[in-house]
Amino acid sequence: MLEMFTEPRGVAVVGASTSPEKLGYQVLHNIIQYGYEGAIYPINPTAPEILGFKAYASVLDCPDPVDLAVLLVPNKAVPGVIEQCGQRGLKGAVIITAGFREVGPAGKALEQQVVDIAKKYGMRLIGPNVLGIIDTVCKLNASFAAGMPNRGKIAFMSQSGALCTSILDMALGQGIGFSRFYSIGNKADINELDLVTAWAEDPETRAIMGYLEGITKGPDFIRVASEVTRHKPIIAIKSGTTSAGSKAVSSHTGSLAGSEAAYDAAFKQCGIIRAGSVQELFDFAQAFARQPLLEGPNLAVITNAGGPGIMASDAIEHAGLQLASLTSETKQYLQPLLPAAASVANPIDVLGDAPAERYALAIEAALKDPNVNALLLVLTPQTSTQIPETAEALGKLSKQYGKPVFGAMMGDVAIRKGVEVLRSYDVPNYQVPERAVAAIAAMWHQRMWLKRPKLAVEELPADRAKVREVFAKVRAEGRVTMGDTEAREVLEAYGIPLPKTGLAATADEAVTLAESIGYPVVMKIASPDILHKSDIGGIKLNISSASEVRDAFDLLVYRGKRHMPDATIWGCQIQQQVKGGREIIIGVNRDPQFGPLIMFGLGGIYVEALKDVTFRVAPIDRRAATEMLDEIRSYKLLRGVRGEKPSDRAAIVDTLLRISQLVTEFPEIVELDINPLIVFEEGRGVLGIDMRLALK
Repeated sequence: MLEMFTEPRGVAVVGASTSPEKLGYQVLHNIIQYGYEGAIYPINPTAPEILGFKAYASVLDCPDPVDLAVLLVPNKAVPGVIEQCGQRGLKGAVIITAGFREVGPAGKALEQQVVDIAKKYGMRLIGPNVLGIIDTVCKLNASFAAGMPNRGKIAFMSQSGALCTSILDMALGQGIGFSRFYSIGNKADINELDLVTAWAEDPETRAIMGYLEGITKGPDFIRVASEVTRHKPIIAIKSGTTSAGSKAVSSHTGSLAGSEAAYDAAFKQCGIIRAGSVQELFDFAQAFARQPLLEGPNLAVITNAGGPGIMASDAIEHAGLQLASLTSETKQYLQPLLPAAASVANPIDVLGDAPAERYALAIEAALKDPNVNALLLVLTPQTSTQIPETAEALGKLSKQYGKPVFGAMMGDVAIRKGVEVLRSYDVPNYQVPERAVAAIAAMWHQRMWLKRPKLAVEELPADRAKVREVFAKVRAEGRVTMGDTEAREVLEAYGIPLPKTGLAATADEAVTLAESIGYPVVMKIASPDILHKSDIGGIKLNISSASEVRDAFDLLVYRGKRHMPDATIWGCQIQQQVKGGREIIIGVNRDPQFGPLIMFGLGGIYVEALKDVTFRVAPIDRRAATEMLDEIRSYKLLRGVRGEKPSDRAAIVDTLLRISQLVTEFPEIVELDINPLIVFEEGRGVLGIDMRLALK
């Protein structure tokens, strides 16, 4: 629970100031003015008292009780202050001071020194480089934010202190409350994983919300978040995803993978709801904090304007929700009660002159309908619209029937009183229907996640000793990359089906191999240094005779030596030429935060031009592998179109599981491509045609 931050018996403000322009004054003033009831100790060696509280020369001089320190001293002074806090027996510290890791190597070393001192005393740290923390439960505002949020059921964390101030101001304007509100800055000690773990058990928190710029321990975060999201929703906005994961890579997967793909995959796998903007973050959070989850995807829409009703209907369909089919009893009940021009279908159009009473009739009828899982009320302010009264009716009926309800009162000045009424009933309101529907869709996503079985990773048979042997041989030769021949041995050890293949060091050996495999064959230059064979013309297809084999051997070796004179040339690989089937690609790139990122997509133009691929973080189970097949835009091609027989999806899933197990059991693999993997029609399996692998 991190009680030293949520339940401190006393707080020392180290660097408290008598000058209102200084942060040391502002933080102390916030602690006092917002009603913190514990002991307050300003620490300033030159002032006898500050803001009516006795000041002390150091934390060593503070009387009991004191559990938490808030530091606003110069960065070079922070290690000494943390040492004193540890000696005094404090349990935690919030380091607002900047000038650490964010400024370079010297700052990073200073930050590590602070962490080492804290660990020596068993202290926990938030920061450095933070706005501070706000806890509405114990009424502690240990920050330099302008304002104190309302008490609510949302716990919020942010790596950006400046964003915290903007979000806090938005929350105050929209009446959104928080339980905990933490700026976590450099995360030298306490990070997002610690807070998610603590807030999972926090009875004051119903939803966890965060702005993240990076995740410190990706695999651990996925594991913990997967459990937490089965009890409380986690809603996150992730910035900095456009180039953080981009590196110079040799594999095709590496060029497509990146931080954006990794975070999307990781969040999807652990049930985190990803917001696309700060506004969406708030929209989702207030829905979760104020309304129960949907039991089903069927919505009723009640509107006094046709256009906004259509907007809501379109948004519902785009979001993967459904307009509820109202029962005949509901329609028959409403028909005589509404004007002749009104619509009793869904959306229920009560017309522009609808008073609150007419709205109430429609609301109650919809909430009674067994086919309705949630209700969205759309209202445009017209001359006869009774806005506060309509909001009152919606609020009362929402409490009576217990189904989730949402408002889309459109406008600003005219609807403000109505929004205040809705807020008093914990009904969230959105200025446009699309925002309301997006929030409802996020809640449905959470409901579906709760129904999802937990990860069930299978252990498939594999020759791990063979893989270790191949890797040891490669490393003994001073290499980390391996081409088709060695990668083939690794994949064979994990049961990946491959075509008949052999390595020929001479043209005579090539002929012997080709005749044993059977014509036609494919020939490829064999070299651990030439990973992209087609770039140098290192592949020949449709070779059908011994003379063609000899000619191709000489040509491929010549091209290899000409284009890469320093490359080690082993000879040529002779491979069974595969006919038919469809090309797909499976690859792995090791993400710095989350580990092995598995990619799947169709080959050819689908991956080259369209980048029609999907990702998961290993390990994955059979369900996740199957979902990967259905997530690409061209998934219908695998199911069979225009008379084509469906592809062997089960064989693709099996291959994905084997690759997942391989890269999980051998974390030294940083890149892997099977490109192409040929998938045949249902029941005929797959064959890996070309592959490459790199170690760290």
